[in-house]
Amino acid sequence: MNKHYVLLLLSLAIGTVTNAQTASLLQVKVANGILEGTDESGVRVFRGVPFAAPPVGEFRWREPQPVKNWSGVRKADKFGPRAMQLPIFGDMNFRSDGTSEDCLYLNIWSPSKTGKDKLPVLVYFYGGGFLAGDGSEPRYDGESLARRGIVSITVNYRLGVFGFFAYPELTKESPHHASGNYGLLDQSAALQWVQKNIAAFGGDPKKITIAGESAGSFSVCAQMASPLSKNIIAGAIGESGSLLGNATASLQDAENSGSKWATGINKNSLSELRAMNANDVMKATASAGFGTFPVCIDGYFFPRSPLEIFEKGEQAHVPLLVGWNSQEMVYQMVLGADKPTVDNYKKAVQKLYGDNATEAMRLYAVSTDEEAEQTATELASDRFIGFSTWRWSDVQSKTGGRPVFRYLYARPRPAMRPEMGNATANLAGGVTRDAGSSAPRAPLPKGAVHSAEIEYALGNLPTNRVYDWQPEDYTVSEIMQSFFANFIKTGNPNGLGVPEWPAVESNNAAPVMYIDVNSKAETEKSRDRYLFLEKQMKR
Repeated sequence: MNKHYVLLLLSLAIGTVTNAQTASLLQVKVANGILEGTDESGVRVFRGVPFAAPPVGEFRWREPQPVKNWSGVRKADKFGPRAMQLPIFGDMNFRSDGTSEDCLYLNIWSPSKTGKDKLPVLVYFYGGGFLAGDGSEPRYDGESLARRGIVSITVNYRLGVFGFFAYPELTKESPHHASGNYGLLDQSAALQWVQKNIAAFGGDPKKITIAGESAGSFSVCAQMASPLSKNIIAGAIGESGSLLGNATASLQDAENSGSKWATGINKNSLSELRAMNANDVMKATASAGFGTFPVCIDGYFFPRSPLEIFEKGEQAHVPLLVGWNSQEMVYQMVLGADKPTVDNYKKAVQKLYGDNATEAMRLYAVSTDEEAEQTATELASDRFIGFSTWRWSDVQSKTGGRPVFRYLYARPRPAMRPEMGNATANLAGGVTRDAGSSAPRAPLPKGAVHSAEIEYALGNLPTNRVYDWQPEDYTVSEIMQSFFANFIKTGNPNGLGVPEWPAVESNNAAPVMYIDVNSKAETEKSRDRYLFLEKQMKR
C-alpha cells in the first residue's frame, strides 16, 4: 500500500477520534436528555436550553410546566427566542432570533472540562422594566466570568402582559388561587432546573448566586423573599432596584387592572384572551400604561408583601452585595421642564412634599443654581431607585443574618466613538439615531447613569462598540469583576488586588464601597435622606 495513502488514512482516523472526543466533551446529559454545546476557546457554551415547557395555548398565563424529555442529542448552539415584547428600548442589542411566546430558555457558560469540578454558579436576570430584555444581550454574556472559574447562566422569563397579567378567572382556575407573577415563577423554575442539573456542567448546586440589574435586581429581591426559591440561593447581588419601595400591588388591584385592560380590548373572558394570537395580545398592550401588569402579592409566590417578609426575617438568609449608581435619573424628573434654579427647585420640592418640604430642603439642600441641578438629580435618583435599593440593604442587614456589602457606582461612561455621529446614548448601552439630525451630541453625564455598570461588572466592555473605552474603564471593570467573582465564590467581595470592603452593620452609618477609578470604602453620607424618604412612604 502507498505510504502516503497510509498516512492519509491514519490522519483521517486520528481526526475522527479527536472529533469524537471533542463532541463527547461538549455533550452533557441533563434530566430531560442530552445537550451538545460549543467550545469557545476553552469555555463550553450551551445556548437555548429549555428549562420549562413552552407557555403557549392552555399554558399561557399558567405557572411554568415541566420540560418534556427529548431523544437523541439536542443541539444547544443558538439562543432561544426572546420573550414577547415591544421595542420600547430601541437600543437593546439582541443575539436571539426574534420574539416568541415560546421563550423559556437559559444559556450556560462553563469553564469545567470534566463536569466534576463543583464550581460556583451565577444565575443572572436581565433588566428592562419587566417589559423588555433578553438573556442573549451581549452585556450579560457569561464568558468573562466563566474564565474566572464561575459557571455563568442567563435566564429568559415572560414579560409584560404574558408575564404579569392578573385576572379573576386566572385566580379561580389556579390550584394556588393566584394569578400574575408568571415571569417570577419562570425565574424560580429556572433556579430549580439549575439546582437539579448544574452538576453535570461542573457547577455546585449548593453554591448558586443570583444577580440582576434594574428589573433583574427587583427579581433577585423577589426570589430571596419567595418560599419557592429562597432555599436554593447561596448569595445575591442586586444592581439598582428592589421591591421594598412601592413596587407591588395587591392581588385584587392587579386583577382590577388586568380586567380593565381586557375590557378595553373588548375581551370578556379568559377563553377569548387565550384564543388571541400572541402578536395581537402584544399589540393590544401598546397603549397600556406602565404598571398595568404589576408584580403583585398573590398569596403563592409572595405569601405576604416582600417588605413584610424581609422585616420578619423570613427571606433567604444569604450574603447580599447591593448598590446603585450615582446618576440613576435626570433632574427633569423633579423639575419637569423648568430650568434648574434655586427657586424652581424649591417650588418643585414644595409640590412633592408639602408640609414636609422644609425637612426635604434641609436634607437635599441647595444654595446655587449649579447645586440645584446636582441635588435635583440626586433626589430624582433616590426617588426612582436609590432609596428602594438602600432600604433592601438596610433591612437585610437587620434581619438577614449574613453580611451585606453596599456600593455606589460612580464611573461615568466615556464619550461615544466618533463613528456614532450624533446618535443619542441610551440606558441599555446602545444608541438611537435621529435620521438627518444635525443637532450636537448631548453633554456627557456627570455620573454613572442607570445600567452603566453592567458591562464593567460582567467583563463585557469589548462587546459594546458604542463607547470609546479608555484604560481607566478597564481598570474599573477589573476591580468590579473581581468584587463580583470573589463574592460569588466566597460570599465576600474581599480578596487580593481589591480595596478592603467592610460589611454593613445594622443601625449604624454603614460603609459604602465607592466604585470608580480610585475605588475606596467610605462611611455612607445619605442615611438621613433615606430615613426621611422611608417616613414619607409610611404616611
